[in-house]
Amino acid sequence: MAQIPQKTTPSSLQGSMNTPLNPTTPTTPSAQSLLNPAAAQALLSNPGAAAQALLNNAAGINQPLHTNTGGVNQPLHTNPGVNQPLYSNPGANQPLHSTPGGLGQQLTTNPGAGQTLTRPHIMNNPVTNHQGFLNKPSNALALMKSPSASHALIRSDRGGMLSMSDDNVMLKQIMTTHAPDGREVDVRPLLYLVEDILNRATHHVDYLIKGNLAQAELEEKAHQANYIAMIEALTYTIDRIACELSYKALGGSDAHGTTTAIFNLLSSYAWDAKLVLALSAFALNYGEFWLLAQIYSTNQLAKSMAILKQLPSLLEHTAPLKPRFDALNNLIRTMMDVTRCVVEFKELPTMYITQDVPALQTAMTHIPTAVYWTIRSMVACATQITSLTSMGHEFGISTTESWELSTLAHKLKNIHEHLRQQLNLCYLYIDERKEIETYQLLLNLFDPNVMHIDNMKVLKALIYARDDKLPLIDGSTKRQVGLDVLRRKNVLLLISSLDFSADELSILEQIYNESRVHATRLESQYEVVWVPVVDRTVVPWNDETQTKFENLRSTMPWYSVSDFRIIEKPVIKFIKEIWHFRNKPILVVLDPQGKVVCPNAIHMMWIWGSNAFPFTSLREEALWREETWKLELLVDGIDPLILNWIKEGKYIFLFGGDDVEWVRKFATTARSVATAARVPLEMAYVGKSNKREQVRKVLATINVEKLSYAWQDMAMVWFFWTRLESMLFSKIQLGRADDHDPMMQQIKKLLSYDREGGWAVFSKGSNVVVNGHSSTVVPALGGYDEWKVNVAEKGFDIAFKEYHDKIHDVAHPCCRFEFPTTTRIPENMRCPECRRIMDKYTTFLCCHDDQGMPGSLF
Repeated sequence: MAQIPQKTTPSSLQGSMNTPLNPTTPTTPSAQSLLNPAAAQALLSNPGAAAQALLNNAAGINQPLHTNTGGVNQPLHTNPGVNQPLYSNPGANQPLHSTPGGLGQQLTTNPGAGQTLTRPHIMNNPVTNHQGFLNKPSNALALMKSPSASHALIRSDRGGMLSMSDDNVMLKQIMTTHAPDGREVDVRPLLYLVEDILNRATHHVDYLIKGNLAQAELEEKAHQANYIAMIEALTYTIDRIACELSYKALGGSDAHGTTTAIFNLLSSYAWDAKLVLALSAFALNYGEFWLLAQIYSTNQLAKSMAILKQLPSLLEHTAPLKPRFDALNNLIRTMMDVTRCVVEFKELPTMYITQDVPALQTAMTHIPTAVYWTIRSMVACATQITSLTSMGHEFGISTTESWELSTLAHKLKNIHEHLRQQLNLCYLYIDERKEIETYQLLLNLFDPNVMHIDNMKVLKALIYARDDKLPLIDGSTKRQVGLDVLRRKNVLLLISSLDFSADELSILEQIYNESRVHATRLESQYEVVWVPVVDRTVVPWNDETQTKFENLRSTMPWYSVSDFRIIEKPVIKFIKEIWHFRNKPILVVLDPQGKVVCPNAIHMMWIWGSNAFPFTSLREEALWREETWKLELLVDGIDPLILNWIKEGKYIFLFGGDDVEWVRKFATTARSVATAARVPLEMAYVGKSNKREQVRKVLATINVEKLSYAWQDMAMVWFFWTRLESMLFSKIQLGRADDHDPMMQQIKKLLSYDREGGWAVFSKGSNVVVNGHSSTVVPALGGYDEWKVNVAEKGFDIAFKEYHDKIHDVAHPCCRFEFPTTTRIPENMRCPECRRIMDKYTTFLCCHDDQGMPGSLF
């Protein structure tokens, strides 16, 4: 079992100082020869042979040489660690004051670590102790006398590191020191302090830039009572490790032995605590070094201390020392990375991940090795700093020692990359568990059988559950607000992607603003909240995405989510799977208790606007019962001019299509027939549900040739077709798409005709008389000479209808519906012409129209 060096006490220090400095006359030949000046000179001539002779004569030395079979640095001196003055000549009482702590030198072997016994350096007048055996001179002293000796020391340590090829041997050795007593230490607050010290000491640029905020947070945490108590409880352990690092660095002990000694001091702590406590001790020493370096020029006390540590000399030679400090800083940052990683493993929530998860299991087997090499790296860094302050800048110019640090940094980076990879896998596993939990929570909250006092629990689960920030933006004031503004209100969740068309938004905004004019009316008692759905696996977050979101949000007069990233992944999954959101906007209606009263009221909003309040399915069915197949249903809220034509009882043709020749022929034929029949006829071109550019060309022709009245605003064209599509999907949502409803059959005919070319709806006032395809309407008008005889008796409208129906019965135009996969597709559909079940096909369609009608369902 490794032995832990005892802490020096004032009494022991006093006792060692009272020890006689003149050694007892040696009895062995080798020791006697060392007291002879001539013999000393001979030793200088061939120090290697002399050292070998001394080692071979170990049996003749009164004090046995300990080989330290346990792998611990066993002191060779009778008074280890005491600042005993060394004399260059025992008889001359001349002290060497430049060797503090020199008598703390230890000579060790570490059989388990592949460490070899290092032969002592022989100096001018080797000193023998009062028991008669040869003391190995202080490495600090040796290094001051000969810079090449410093290289030998570092090389011996490096050899130990590289020869430790089998980490399993080292791991077994370290595991014998690991005996945690179950104490729980929250190391995160301590780690904050350590990071602050080391980041400032290494001049971490990224850290210093954002240092003000971090410093404020650090000071706030530092004043917490439990934080202060935790620091006080650990101070003694940290000081012991700091002393161990400093003492062993001065003594020149091998790094593995020092590392093992630190592990012995930390045997009762968990792995994360071992690492943070050791890093705290290192930060204490390293931070003191750089604190003096930073303030010695302005503080007299610091200046005096800096001179003792040779800092002014070091700082005057910063250029040659730059590779050394760069290597130090790089290694220290890597040490912090590994430490953070180990602490993060400790902080993983046990309710979501257990030790049997492969990624965590793998990481836990590698953490002891990671802790060992991180503490080993601290020892190397401490040795480098001590060497610089003890021997001056000449020691730091060599690139050999920088290579030593770089080698350790490379090893630690590989360890960190492996641990970080496993940690990322653990985080993915935890995220999956949390997503499953959140998704199940949403299912439970929206269970129709579950009652809530208000809508707060539901809204928090959907939008933002924590209280650390305000998740909404008030569209009227542009200020951030909390979810409380929606408490016990009817809430319409406007769910969409970032591809929200301007036409769609403007119409919805118009409906919303009209409802706000009379805020006290019943149909105005609701709030709209925009919930953007951005699948971050498909749409990357970047400046362009953020700008697009902010621009869209700024145009909305209702409440909006302040940041689309707060909508969690399981919420998006719930919206897509349960509420069937694809790409088109939907409007989910929640009552004041948070219950879903309509899975998608967007169709109601397009058809009836705010009159559909409270936007429930019952209200939707009631509104449909009030409707009949009339022209107002098609144009209500779009064009007041057409509504005036209806009031005046005029004959009206609404027509559409993208074929310029057909439009020209239809308009001129209809105009000539109305003139011949002497009836007041008005015509309005309402475009097509897609192919926007082609519609613009038709509009240009109509305007130039003055063929008829036409909607110039493409938003009106979009809204006309959106309302028609909404009528169909409203019925599909209610499960009534195939009812024996004449009105629904006419709507489906019109949508189908739009896909097959041109069409025309003919009415007298509000009464729709003919809903015809391009292949039947123009021939019916062209046959005016055949049916004009019936105009006087039956009226213009009935005579035209009867003749058109005869042609229609012969032509039987096909009906066709195309549903994109981004919408809810009905299981089956009956033909509006023949009432048979239609065949279902999968179609790949490319209209080569990048400017198609936004939001079109067909």
